[in-house]
Amino acid sequence: MIPAAQAATAALLRGLAGRDPIETHISAVYVGADTAWKLRKAVRMPFLDFTGAEARRGAALREFELNAPHAPGLYRDVATVVRRTDGTLALGGEGEGEAIDWVVRMARVPEGDFLDVIAARGGLDAALLDALGDTLASYLAATPVCGMDGLAAQAEMTEGNLRSARAAGLPEADIAAWERAMRRELDRRADWLRARARAGFVRRGHGDLHLGNLCLWQGKPVPFDAVEFDDAIATGDVAYDLAFLLMDLEHRAGRAAANRVLCRYVARTGDWDCVAGLPLFLAQKAMVRAHIEQARGRAAEGGAYLAMSLAYLHPGPPVVVAVGGLMGTGKTTLARALAPDLGPAPGALVLRSDEVRKRRNGVPPEQRLPASAYGEAESRAVFDDLHAAVAGVAAAGHVAIADATYLDPAHRRAVRAAAGAVPFLGVWLQAPLAVLEARLAARQGDASDASVAVLRRAASGNARPPGDWLAVNAENAERALEAVRTALPRAPC
Repeated sequence: MIPAAQAATAALLRGLAGRDPIETHISAVYVGADTAWKLRKAVRMPFLDFTGAEARRGAALREFELNAPHAPGLYRDVATVVRRTDGTLALGGEGEGEAIDWVVRMARVPEGDFLDVIAARGGLDAALLDALGDTLASYLAATPVCGMDGLAAQAEMTEGNLRSARAAGLPEADIAAWERAMRRELDRRADWLRARARAGFVRRGHGDLHLGNLCLWQGKPVPFDAVEFDDAIATGDVAYDLAFLLMDLEHRAGRAAANRVLCRYVARTGDWDCVAGLPLFLAQKAMVRAHIEQARGRAAEGGAYLAMSLAYLHPGPPVVVAVGGLMGTGKTTLARALAPDLGPAPGALVLRSDEVRKRRNGVPPEQRLPASAYGEAESRAVFDDLHAAVAGVAAAGHVAIADATYLDPAHRRAVRAAAGAVPFLGVWLQAPLAVLEARLAARQGDASDASVAVLRRAASGNARPPGDWLAVNAENAERALEAVRTALPRAPC
């Protein structure tokens, strides 16, 4: 409900839009044919006070400052609501009358272009999920580094979640179990949180990065509506921002969608270390949604989020899977199909040598590289990076899937060593050469630059399956996947 003191402003904006606003507890958005106007309500909440006109003005300007650079043209300006000498209201500039309010003026986005709506209709396909991972990689990399203590912030968040969960009436037994598990996770990740802060991963980010705050703009997914009223709420490890989106994706579109975005994000950034904090961060974000939904009287939704939050804090054991074989055997197809069901949410981290190579050369995964990028020294560096990531992910308790040809026995020994004490499975995919040639000839938009000629050269060498790896016929992708699932090592919990 619009506060009575803003009734005249609301009437002005409704007249411009020609319809009632979309309201939250702190704002009202009036959507017209081409333009949307966002008005902050003159309200006081535990976490903000917009009762003063200057506070609303500052928040509107801050919103524009934070969001406009990431979606050029979506945010147009901050417009002043003025009272003219005759008492009527109008949108104008400074000096045209008494300024009584401020609105953020934006371009209208079609309702079907918001990512929560797209998810609801099953429209989050692989291309859009990859684009979303790319967006998050560039967005979070551009946020400013802050000096906040990551451990203290998470401890404070835990206390706030506990208070809100109890106030909302979530089951006490579940809250107590969540508290015990969360405190164990905080203790386990204390050094990691401090190290991430020292390394510059704590940043002033978005703060509310769920699917409803992402839309398609000029053909690409872009974030909007970053938290502007409290820097502390929006500051944390970049993986904490990422975790909200991953949790929302899992809830709305399934774990495979969340896994695809995580793997793409890491492929673009190289931040494989982020998986160490995901159980903690996902649990915090899911608990926030749990007590919010419970407080709104949606007990079923609140219970579902609470169950998710508890599950995040009890992840499955890690394994390392290496998938090798000639070009075109379907290594990446198998790895991506296998990943969502393995280990901690949102599934195994797929680490591709092709993506490592592209990142090292500063290009997107789908951009082709010259032959010079495939020299012996560069290839050695690619596998060193790949196996360092495998070792780090396994040590963090997450599941890693290493996707490379592994034609060189030295590379196979290296990936096995990278697994350390974590259970390991080497998988060797194979299929007739004619099948592989047909697959490569039809391949488009992939990180691999391998051609039929490259395949033939590799096939003429020593491409026999290693004796200590599981040999799998890859002509049928579903049967190959089932064979690998059956052979997965079972680590003790």
